[in-house]
Amino acid sequence: MDNRMQETPDTPATQEERLAALTDRLRTVYDLGAAQALMHWDQETYMPPQAVGLRSEQLATLSRLSHEHLVSPETEATISALEGKDAPDPKTEAGATVRLARRSFDRATKLPESLVAESARATSLAQPAWVEARQRADFALFAPHLEGIIDLQRRTAECLGYGDHPYDALLDLYEPGARKAALELVFEELKERIVPLLARVTEAASREATARDSVLLGEFDEAAQEAFVRSVLTDLGYRWDRGRQDRVVHAFCINIGGPEDVRLTTNFSPARIDKALFTSMHEAGHGMYEQGVDPAYSRTPLGGGVSMGVHESQSRLFENLVGRSRPFWSHYLPRLKEAFPEAFAGVGTEAFYRAVNEARPGFIRIDSDELTYNLHILLRFELEVALIEGTLSVSDLPDAWNERMERYLGLVPENDALGVLQDVHWSAGLFGYFPTYTLGNVLSVQLYQAALEDHPEIPTETATGRFETLRGWMEEHVYRHGSRYDPEDLIPRATGRPLTAAPYLEYLEEKFTDLYAL
Repeated sequence: MDNRMQETPDTPATQEERLAALTDRLRTVYDLGAAQALMHWDQETYMPPQAVGLRSEQLATLSRLSHEHLVSPETEATISALEGKDAPDPKTEAGATVRLARRSFDRATKLPESLVAESARATSLAQPAWVEARQRADFALFAPHLEGIIDLQRRTAECLGYGDHPYDALLDLYEPGARKAALELVFEELKERIVPLLARVTEAASREATARDSVLLGEFDEAAQEAFVRSVLTDLGYRWDRGRQDRVVHAFCINIGGPEDVRLTTNFSPARIDKALFTSMHEAGHGMYEQGVDPAYSRTPLGGGVSMGVHESQSRLFENLVGRSRPFWSHYLPRLKEAFPEAFAGVGTEAFYRAVNEARPGFIRIDSDELTYNLHILLRFELEVALIEGTLSVSDLPDAWNERMERYLGLVPENDALGVLQDVHWSAGLFGYFPTYTLGNVLSVQLYQAALEDHPEIPTETATGRFETLRGWMEEHVYRHGSRYDPEDLIPRATGRPLTAAPYLEYLEEKFTDLYAL
């Protein structure tokens, strides 16, 4: 028996009319989402501190209205009618619109309002508890909240449904089509080759008299930093007429409804020159992706980046493959010297290149280098899968964390703040999010190499501060498609093969073998 909503007398009669009606109806949902995004941006940048309570009520109202509009009987009836006789070809824009509308509708209706409310309440209480626990380096203060969140995550997975493992349902929220079993194969391949490579690098580094990154330390005027960063982002192709950059504690990029309004944020360190630059290049990678989506997709299911992993591929590509390359610094070090002549007098391109690529195991994920970063993600992936499936208890989590830190990075955190409490993700209920960081790293190299195959001149252009060819390739093969293709379709279309870790591992081995003369 078909239990989908039946059409009403007011439902449009033709498929073209139904698609237009669905698109019009969903525009309200996306406009409400854009208003929420603008409020979130304001809350992180300029909102007065005393407005927190008012803003939370405003956001709750917009969220409720958006949800009600999305899950209405009229929306369901129109989607069901479009899926019936003469359904649009799934490969077309119309077919993709229907598929994505159904996905959004099903996710919204599968989760009971009581579960959504309970999850929101639990995370709102967990966030300040996590902050206090981290300040005191005392996991016990946060543990009861985490236990409750994990229970809610399991219930969420059951409501959403899954095939092989409950973690699949959570992962699909951030990376459509990704599965735990496939990720385990990717992480195992990374672990087998990165761990021994890191051991060799660490041994080579131990013989060096001084830390390579010492040339990055000093006193750097923030206004001069900001001017330099802005010039680099302009060269990369970030559109200032469609965006802006503001200062925050934790940097982010946010799309306010379409490619015409994509905003960046960053933070500056007066004591370290590379922090603001690489943070900004990272967020600009996200921003150029959003700015490059076909404008016709605005306020439709096709708008915006397709997944967190694909999004992260762009931020990591411009931060690491471009920003930490020799060609990049052959052009930009002289410009940096013009901005800070005393700080970098006598510093050569090779020394600076080695400084921004120093590999050193550390406790903090967000401060980790290109070589060690994925080991931090591997640790978190293994632990949160075990937590969801119940093979690891919350009470045993700190010890499990420390054991894996020692196994993968050769370090043991001296307290919980440096260990299990360092990330905000679990207090926010973001289980399934961490692996997308590594997927982005892996995909960044696969996409970059595909671009090089078509345009071998890209490194030469980078050495002259020109990025039109690279950005143009990404616009053609990734950006403009928005969310039309799921990652499992987009990646082969762009690179000629499914996601594979081989190019990424070859890149790391070649780069760090050269950097440390292994």
